[in-house]
Amino acid sequence: MRQCCVSLYPALLAVTVLLFLSPTIAWRPWPHNKTNAQDSIFGDSKKFEGSSEFVHLKYHMGPVLTANITVHTIWYGTWQRSQKKIIREFINSISAVDSRHPSVSGWWKIVQMYTDQTGSNISKSVRLGQEKNDRFYSHGKSLTRLSIQSVIKSAVTARTKPLPVNAKSGLYLLLTSDDVVVQDFCGQVCGFHYFTFPSIVGYTLPYAWVGNSQKFCPGVCAYPFAVPNYIPGLKPLKSPNGDVGVDGMVSVIAHEIAELATNPLVNAWYAGQDPSFPVEIADLCEGIYGTGGGGSYTGQLFNGEDGATFNMNGIRRRFLVQWVWNHVVNYCSGPNALDQ
Repeated sequence: MRQCCVSLYPALLAVTVLLFLSPTIAWRPWPHNKTNAQDSIFGDSKKFEGSSEFVHLKYHMGPVLTANITVHTIWYGTWQRSQKKIIREFINSISAVDSRHPSVSGWWKIVQMYTDQTGSNISKSVRLGQEKNDRFYSHGKSLTRLSIQSVIKSAVTARTKPLPVNAKSGLYLLLTSDDVVVQDFCGQVCGFHYFTFPSIVGYTLPYAWVGNSQKFCPGVCAYPFAVPNYIPGLKPLKSPNGDVGVDGMVSVIAHEIAELATNPLVNAWYAGQDPSFPVEIADLCEGIYGTGGGGSYTGQLFNGEDGATFNMNGIRRRFLVQWVWNHVVNYCSGPNALDQ
């Protein structure tokens, strides 16, 4: 499957595909400040959290990540140690066994329900792999989709401590600091995933990019911990780890890892007829974090003793993570659902 997919994107087409297609972009949470008035329309006979008889998520016979998943991280730009700790713990929490309910690992169990053509499930094991620091902005402070792949190439081909190349179960997560501009960031995307082209990187590797929106657009990509300027009077919620930009990134990272696991080469699990513009398992649940979520309402969440808002527990920290599509019951699901 991998060689087949690569042959569809030779060097001469790589630029065209990357510049004109953005098939796997991350969620953009929409503002809310009260329960959607239409929520009461849906009684016990219908799940409202994204449920629809019109959603036809299908398996298109491509590979999914059934082997133990290792997330290799590239820290691009200037990062504080405290920021890295938040993201590292989230990734490590995906497979944690002793986290308090509702947990990040409980959220991942929904992703695990997806299978490949042999019936093998997505791996339950997700661990943090090797890391690469690019603190000197090797490709500048303004990145395009093409230069993002070049950053990954630099990381896996570095003379000292290169990231390991693992096309079968490795995920490559490029995180840009809050002073880095990325093509379409804030205007159209908060993050995206795809796979690298051999013509650029030398390998076909599933990867994702997520940016820290703290300086550029926290009201878009870190909502509800920041609010857009065009909505006066709306107060932001308190972030669970005290860092608005990074707490906002966590849900986008979750979005991308879930979709990379179920659709790494953009030919596995997605809805829609056009593989160039797939609607994936996290896309179907954009902005939904809890029971009753849908429309302009994110669903019911938890408030900690410190006033912070969250919906899932990690190993030690708490996080706010969007739900994903459960193809068995045909609606969005999360570990904090009130009816579970």
